[in-house]
Amino acid sequence: MVLFWFRRDLRISDNAALYHALKKHKEVQPFFIFDSTILSKLENTEDARVNFIYNTIKELKSELQKLGSDLKVYYGEPAKIFTHLIHENKITHVYANRDYEPSAIIRDKSILNLLQENKAEFIAKKDHVIFDRDEVIKKDGKPYTIFTPYSKVWKAKLNSFYTRSYPTEKYMDNLKKSTPDDLISLETMNFKNSTIKAPKFNLAKELISNYRLNRDFPALDGTSKISVQLRFGTLSIRKMVQLAIQHNETWLNELIWRDFYQSILYHFPHTVGKSFKSKYDFIPWINNEDHFDKWCKGETGYPIVDAGMRELNETGFMHNRVRMITASFLTKHLLIDWRWGERYFAEKLLDFDLASNVGGWQWAASSGCDAVPYFRVFNPYLQTERFDKNEVYIKKWVPEYQSSQYPEPIVEHKMARQRAIDTYKKSLSNYK
Repeated sequence: MVLFWFRRDLRISDNAALYHALKKHKEVQPFFIFDSTILSKLENTEDARVNFIYNTIKELKSELQKLGSDLKVYYGEPAKIFTHLIHENKITHVYANRDYEPSAIIRDKSILNLLQENKAEFIAKKDHVIFDRDEVIKKDGKPYTIFTPYSKVWKAKLNSFYTRSYPTEKYMDNLKKSTPDDLISLETMNFKNSTIKAPKFNLAKELISNYRLNRDFPALDGTSKISVQLRFGTLSIRKMVQLAIQHNETWLNELIWRDFYQSILYHFPHTVGKSFKSKYDFIPWINNEDHFDKWCKGETGYPIVDAGMRELNETGFMHNRVRMITASFLTKHLLIDWRWGERYFAEKLLDFDLASNVGGWQWAASSGCDAVPYFRVFNPYLQTERFDKNEVYIKKWVPEYQSSQYPEPIVEHKMARQRAIDTYKKSLSNYK
């Protein structure tokens, strides 16, 4: 039996590993695992991401059933699921697309070993990024840690070979024919339906063409909002790059940042919990829990920060410019460890992607590769003046703004800015 394992590539069309499996074999059985190792940390909640995955799996099952096949869905620990599958079937090959997160790499190595012990092959393909692992590296074989030279090589290397689509539709007859079975329920996995839905994405040519002009203004509908789809692979990154090449280089650069952070995570897995620049792990954070709670709730007294946090809490989404403002505020104004903010975003963001989330937070905290210098502290008032001058975004999410119910700022900007600079400077100067 040949298996295709859906992971963060939840689509049939233009799916690299699925294409290779169908082209080379007959009777390919697609399957998906709701990983209890991950979900057990989230259960008994209304997690919108689980809902998104669940509904996407439901749609995938329906698509495959129309083709005379079906998606087999399991719930449990992957190693135990594979052990069961191996005992029940004569498995010869398992196809999947690569995942670059440290825990996923460890998982895949254990599955590879298990399959090899049972004389089966594990074939992994590139699908989630344009360039992976060692495809964009320096002449000395080391990975790039600065975005600009990375992006230059990325663009120079790019050609139609890397953006070509995989025509899976040509080989659908090679799917295993099967009778439909029922999908496991959310309740069985200890989850409830969430009222939070993924934002509708917009790939209109006009929006992409005007992306550079509109992307920084949170009150405008100026971004594509495809981050959830890219995170779970319901859209092909190759098709998105094709669109970007045709219509907007700034949009293309954002997609390259995504590849860049995946590369950093792959080559420097320690960055999941530690700073890329180790000396920044010795910053003496204040970590005031009351300030952190107010930041989480959007009650800091800084309107643009509070608007962003409330948008996140209510919708599972936050505008990218505002993500930078809120992250800078937490790490610099409040001197709270970037890991606290990274974990909160990881809990709330529908489009949570470990590589980009860690990369973005370390950028704001100045502790990451190619990060903003420590003495650059975003001024929330100036950011508001530049990007929400008429306070449309603020008034949408903070209705009590300018009333007696709105809280006073929890820290004074000028003091907090200077405190952050002095704290960073002293700590870094003491680092040996």
